[in-house]
Amino acid sequence: MMVVRMFYSRRVKKRKLVHLFATCSILTLMFYWGTTDNLVINYMKSYSYRYLINSYDFVNDSLSLKRRVDGATRYQYLINHVEKCQAQDVLLLLFIKTAPENSDRRSAIRKTWGNEEYVRSQLNANIKTLFALGTPSNPQDRELQRKLVWEDQKYNDIIQQDFVDSFHNLTLKFLLQLSWANSFCPHAKFLMTADDDIFIHMPNLIEYLQSLEQIGVQDFWIGRVHLGAPPVRDKSSKYYVSYEMYQWPAYPDYTAGAAYVISNDVAAKVYEASQTINSSLYIDDVFMGLCANKRGIVPQYHVFFSGEGKTPYHPCIYEKMMTSHGHVQDLEDLWKDATDPKVKTISKGFYGQIYCRIIKIILLCKLTYVDTYPCRAAFI
Repeated sequence: MMVVRMFYSRRVKKRKLVHLFATCSILTLMFYWGTTDNLVINYMKSYSYRYLINSYDFVNDSLSLKRRVDGATRYQYLINHVEKCQAQDVLLLLFIKTAPENSDRRSAIRKTWGNEEYVRSQLNANIKTLFALGTPSNPQDRELQRKLVWEDQKYNDIIQQDFVDSFHNLTLKFLLQLSWANSFCPHAKFLMTADDDIFIHMPNLIEYLQSLEQIGVQDFWIGRVHLGAPPVRDKSSKYYVSYEMYQWPAYPDYTAGAAYVISNDVAAKVYEASQTINSSLYIDDVFMGLCANKRGIVPQYHVFFSGEGKTPYHPCIYEKMMTSHGHVQDLEDLWKDATDPKVKTISKGFYGQIYCRIIKIILLCKLTYVDTYPCRAAFI
């Protein structure tokens, strides 16, 4: 027994020494690399930090505010619906990030995956759909604001605050969603945020969330996970982040902002953390990652949450689809095809399973990288 303990102790010490050496080596390399903007070097630094150090305590500490501030309360509601979530059995609070001018996209979503009545009658679930937005980027565009008010009077599903709706204010839109959920719908079992060019296979998603609700899942956060992504230092990119804004080589793990789902306990924790972190970082999904990391919440990769590309059009793909990105003109056609009852029968039986396995391998396992579902989704 003594020999085993000595052997185990030596292994632990050796492992600590290796980790210490690796950490020192990486920090030394980072020092010599300095502020080099080479893309390859940036990824080397970020992955080295993510997989060898993987601690963001001092990052969170340096971004922490001296006093708690609810960023969303700095802006007044221009359109609000405090009564939207009065029902207590809300399975999903669905926020769709949209721009004031994107009325056609909102109209298509209301007819398809964002339709509350469809979910209630066909899927036996209660969801609340809301469109989150700021004000038109041109302050003189009063006609567009009047159209928004008219649209909301018709559909009662717009939440608007008086910050300018722009890419650099995405974090404010994120804070709007968190603050509204915390104030007016904390009892919703899950919260989802999505872009208005996303397709969501609502029957599949609802079935999945209902199964999770039954087991009382907590600390739940799924989506398309970015592991140890580096800040973009290219000034010509809209994702550019200066060293003054974020000086470290890697972001905490986060899910792509196009679409992700969190449980209500995570929503509450992230909301609390958001009041203690500097929100000047305008990339909203990264800011979400910082808030979650501060509370020890880890994202889970779901293979059927799409990347930037559209998923292939095929019933074998629709069978387990959750989200697909980049749908505007084809949204209603895709909804009709993907939710056709025949989709669920295509892989029935031994030959159906073999057929769909082959189709998914052909469509997803390509030699060239396509940012949709990963190859391993073909084997699930």
